[in-house]
Amino acid sequence: MYEYHTLPNGIKIILSHTPSRVTYSGVYINVGSRDEVGADEGMAHFIEHSLFKGTEHRKAYHILNRIDGVGGELNAFTTKEETCVYASSLSEHLERCLELFADILFHSTFPLNEIEREKDVVLEEINSYNDSPSELIYDQYEELAYEGHPLAHNILGTKRNVKKFTPERLRRHMERNYTPERMVVTVSGNVEMGRLVKLCERYFGGVQNNRSIPNTRKEKPVFRLFDRHINRHTHQAHVLIGCEAPDIYHGDKTAFTLLNNILGGPAMNSRLNVAIRERYGFCYNIESQYVPFSDTGLFYIYAGVDLDAEEKARHLITNELLRMAETPLTERQLRSAQRQMMGQMAINDDFGMNEMQSIGKAYLSYDHVNTLEEMNADLLAVTPSELMRVAQERFHPEKFSTLVYGN
Repeated sequence: MYEYHTLPNGIKIILSHTPSRVTYSGVYINVGSRDEVGADEGMAHFIEHSLFKGTEHRKAYHILNRIDGVGGELNAFTTKEETCVYASSLSEHLERCLELFADILFHSTFPLNEIEREKDVVLEEINSYNDSPSELIYDQYEELAYEGHPLAHNILGTKRNVKKFTPERLRRHMERNYTPERMVVTVSGNVEMGRLVKLCERYFGGVQNNRSIPNTRKEKPVFRLFDRHINRHTHQAHVLIGCEAPDIYHGDKTAFTLLNNILGGPAMNSRLNVAIRERYGFCYNIESQYVPFSDTGLFYIYAGVDLDAEEKARHLITNELLRMAETPLTERQLRSAQRQMMGQMAINDDFGMNEMQSIGKAYLSYDHVNTLEEMNADLLAVTPSELMRVAQERFHPEKFSTLVYGN
């Protein structure tokens, strides 16, 4: 289903061939906010913004118009461990996308006037997060959970740091981190692999490799325990309860992914949604998330609840976690949960943008991408006893850390 190639300089290429007229393409770079130190915190995210501000060949307007001008879309994002630049376009414009990716990734000049203007944009983004407790609580939770470790860094950085960024510092950060062996070109669309390889050789093949770059992720993070209540004068209580979870290479990753989906996945029949929203009406939004990193993982449950129902909601959430650890699913319940998740994965992969991003991230991490059939087989291999064992190992009340925003 997937075709692979590696350029001589180390840049990897992965293609998912689909019959669609629309092609989704991107470049994943194995660098994120956890690779920053001290005054550089927020640099990866700021570079992501600044890549579109000018290159040796184009001004900002020409970069934005290059894809948007033919009806496509160009964007980027930053996580704790990756940066991604991506686009959607008609298939005949794939070369336009790849050439632009190479231009902004290897020839950005970061014009001073554009950088100063973009600082205001990022500062307003920080303000926006600070004004949104349902988003801010995730960042503050991770700051508490990984205190003293780079994973604790807010992806956006601090206002103080952002104000001091210079074009020279941005360029140095890119030279250290945007190296070929850390990159994956990922494409989903009606493209022949031979043509894709030739295009990548043309636009990415001349980039020199630098394997002397040191590994900055040697220190494994330690999940810290805490129970914090912060007064924020909100109209509802924002509750985040979490614990340490398997990393992306752990043998329990598939079972824990299914466990998360049963508890608080996107379906309306998730256990948390039924137990707390549908049965009691305590909240509008309740969900769980599993975020696996390269050397640890994080599981958390978020609920926005009525101020008077905070304690009751926390009690109900804990009960659902303990129920997963104490009562095994029946074979019928397990098969239903597996069918549900297989359907969700198929629907997600049917959207080319999602598939392009998921295979790019997977290839960056594993040097291989499982097909949907292989992922389904792994999922079907999970047993009720395995699910209960994983829940028992992770869902001890003394292993939970809790952060609450309220009055």
